[in-house]
Amino acid sequence: MATFFGEVVVAPSRAGVDDEEEAREETPEDQEIRRELEKKREVEVLWYLKSGTSAESSADKPFVCSRFIVAIGHNAAAFLSSFILDSVCWEVVGVVKLWNEWCRTSQTTNVLPTDSFCLFYRLISDPTVLLCQCSCYVAEDQQFQWLEKVFGCMQKEGLQVTILSTCPVADYKTQESTLTLPSPFLKALKTKEFKEHICCPLLEQPNIVRDLPAA
Repeated sequence: MATFFGEVVVAPSRAGVDDEEEAREETPEDQEIRRELEKKREVEVLWYLKSGTSAESSADKPFVCSRFIVAIGHNAAAFLSSFILDSVCWEVVGVVKLWNEWCRTSQTTNVLPTDSFCLFYRLISDPTVLLCQCSCYVAEDQQFQWLEKVFGCMQKEGLQVTILSTCPVADYKTQESTLTLPSPFLKALKTKEFKEHICCPLLEQPNIVRDLPAA
């Protein structure tokens, strides 16, 4: 307990020796359950071949990709469906399957707007352009897997990645009243390697991006 305002108090921690003691107390049944859960939560990426079959992605034969556009969340995925994918110029080339507390994806490509899914599309006229619609929830412990397995399939040299995502206006931090802001509005973040023209203002501090878009 602090004795005065502003005093730094070190909270008791169960890290270190306590964790080791708890690990020793884990029964074989607990270990088996934990292994099965970890296996069930593995992210699986499937790419569709020209023959119509599917195979697990392989880092030995990465795709030649110049542009990769990822829409994360229902709103961003719906935007792609309405304004970009609503034509015969695209073909489905892959899918991500994952399982967690909030998501049960399937391998089907005939999805409904309310479904949770993660599909990859390729531009027929330029196969180096890929899109990804990801309306499923990717848990924190699955985000690195998702990134590692998806980007592990692509050549990194000359690759430009664009992420589309949304968040509530109430989460936007500004000195102005959020009631006067146009809704929706668009802001951008970019890396120092991105040299092209940006179509909207940059996101101001202290606003941040979370979850899979941040990863």
